[in-house]
Amino acid sequence: MSYPDHNTINRFRSDRLNGVLKEIFSQVVLLLVEKGIITLKEAYLDGTKIEANANRYTFVWGRSISKSKDRIKKQLDELWNYAESVTKEELENNEPDSFEKIDQDSVRRTIESIDNALKGKAVNKEVRQKLNYARKNWPENLKKYEQQEKTLGNRNSYSKTDPDATFMRMKEDHMLNGQLKPGYNWQISTENQCILGYTIHQTTNDMTTLQSHMESLKENLGKMPDTLVADAGYGSEENYEYLENNDVEAFVKYPYFHKEQSKKWRDDPYRTENLKYDQNDDCYTCPMGQKMNFIGEKIRISDNGFRQVNRLYQAQDCKECPVKEACNKSKGNRRIEINPRLSYYKSIIRERLTSERGRKYRSQRPVDVEAVFGIIKGNKNYRKFLLRGLEKSL
Repeated sequence: MSYPDHNTINRFRSDRLNGVLKEIFSQVVLLLVEKGIITLKEAYLDGTKIEANANRYTFVWGRSISKSKDRIKKQLDELWNYAESVTKEELENNEPDSFEKIDQDSVRRTIESIDNALKGKAVNKEVRQKLNYARKNWPENLKKYEQQEKTLGNRNSYSKTDPDATFMRMKEDHMLNGQLKPGYNWQISTENQCILGYTIHQTTNDMTTLQSHMESLKENLGKMPDTLVADAGYGSEENYEYLENNDVEAFVKYPYFHKEQSKKWRDDPYRTENLKYDQNDDCYTCPMGQKMNFIGEKIRISDNGFRQVNRLYQAQDCKECPVKEACNKSKGNRRIEINPRLSYYKSIIRERLTSERGRKYRSQRPVDVEAVFGIIKGNKNYRKFLLRGLEKSL
């Protein structure tokens, strides 16, 4: 009746199985391929949020850091202006370039300059108290903010007890009332309800996880699936281009795909998607027959560094238009933003998803991948990670 204790099991997992579990997982998947249970030709992708093993009430918010730094900038500027009003000559050679970018050393030097300039001068009591507080606290606070921003990276928040965990909105009950809790975004791809691969992410947005998940499949299984099926949370120009470049046939919805199928959407003459385009003159025509000419481009860079080019078109005069209120919500002339590349991909995806094969994939997707999450979270009651840190969660 002897059995290993808790520490023995954890030491074995941490030492002997460190970095090996994912390789074993991949070998099991390849064994399923060998037995004919799965083919690796099709994959259904989806994600869910899993709560981290971290304190829910000790957190760091990126917005809070920005506000604190802005407050220091403002108060430092006020102290400098006050010192200038009392004695400008002593500060002339020490004036900082600006207070837009501040750090621990620059704030310390500025406070010293103000201190030296105000020595022996009659100084307002409140100003003296604020200066003493600034000298004792601001440099150290800025050092702390710098370290916190380094931990945050591109995120907006993290937990103090598990810095790898990001605060995410969790669907807790049948009313889907979201609660912010520290967690991870767990992505899986399945075939016949068998998990082909999994990745864990610190971002809440599924759209940014697709590429790294597909690269993980390729690394662990030796290839990507021939076909990928996913919901609208993954539909973007960047992901469509990535899948096309890797010869993966995408059955990935884009936002508003279902609304586009409605008669109300198709018959709405004011929607940008329904405006007539003249390729020769490179212009659109509004519902009242007025031309909307090309006026420039807008460049957007995604979190992954992808460069998206949107073309801008604007009407010449909407002031006296009888349908202005229905067509144009802005004060000036109507302006529309067109992404030709994304429109091209959407036309391809629309054709695929509305085909017989596409309808089959769309009906199969929730049965295949969402059922797996239901088994894990509902039947197995696995709703929270047991270990802390991104590396141990993998």
